[in-house]
Amino acid sequence: MGKLTVRALRAVLAVVLAGTVFVQTLMVWALATDPENGSLPLTPLRVITILGLVSVQVALVCVWRLVTMVRRGTVFSHAAFRYVDIVIGAIVAAALVWFAITALNAPGQRDDPGVTLIMGGVGVAILGVALIVLVLRMLLAQAVARDVEAAQMRAELDEVI
Repeated sequence: MGKLTVRALRAVLAVVLAGTVFVQTLMVWALATDPENGSLPLTPLRVITILGLVSVQVALVCVWRLVTMVRRGTVFSHAAFRYVDIVIGAIVAAALVWFAITALNAPGQRDDPGVTLIMGGVGVAILGVALIVLVLRMLLAQAVARDVEAAQMRAELDEVI
C-alpha cells in the first residue's frame, strides 16, 4: 500500500471518527439536558444511536491498526486476526443496533410497512458486510499459513546450503 493511499485512508478514518465523536457528544448532551420536558420518546433512539456510533468507532480504530500493520509489512501475522475479529463483531453489533432502530420505527409505519421492510433489508445488508469481512479473514488465514510454510521451507533450504 502506497504512502498516498495510507494517508488518504487515515484522513478519511480521522474525519469519520471525529464526526462520530461529535454526534455522540451531542446525543449525550441531549440525553443529559432532556429538552423534551418529561416526554421521552426519543430517548431509546438516542441511546441506540450512541451504541451504534460506538460500534463504528471500534471498527475505525481496528482498521487504523490494520493499516498500520500493512504499512509495516506485518499484517500477515496472527496479531492481525484480533483486529479483524473485532471489526466483524463491530459490524454485527451495528446490524443489531440497526434492527433495534427498525423495531422502534416499525409501529409508526403501519400505514406504509414497506419502510420497515426496506430498513430490515438494510440490516441484512450490514450483516452481509460482516460476512464479506469474514471471507477476507479466511483469505488472511490462508496467506498467514503460506507465509509460515514459506519460512519453514527457507529455513530447511538454508540448512541444506
